[in-house]
Amino acid sequence: MFAVIKTGGKQYIVEPGTKLKIEKLKETEGDIVFNEVLLVEKNKKLQIGEPTVEGAKVIGKMIGEGKRKKVVIMKYKAKKRQRTKTGHRQLYTEVEITKIDTK
Repeated sequence: MFAVIKTGGKQYIVEPGTKLKIEKLKETEGDIVFNEVLLVEKNKKLQIGEPTVEGAKVIGKMIGEGKRKKVVIMKYKAKKRQRTKTGHRQLYTEVEITKIDTK
């Protein structure tokens, strides 16, 4: 059994026991419910949503929060002696999928 969920502008293929690092969520503790389920596979039968599957939800447990590795951005203008170096570390929430619920 697996599902495709949408969160943080991205889509993820999940099944029970999967650990994900997704865009930072506002929730700080407890269970997290993903209602935007785009596709569910159960007993070799696919349910494809238009755009989401009615009554389906994916439940996950929050493990922790953190920052990803730094991404270095270099800007360079030829013949102008201009260089700019900046960096960015994206915040994430780590979630473990516990249950895929369909009705």
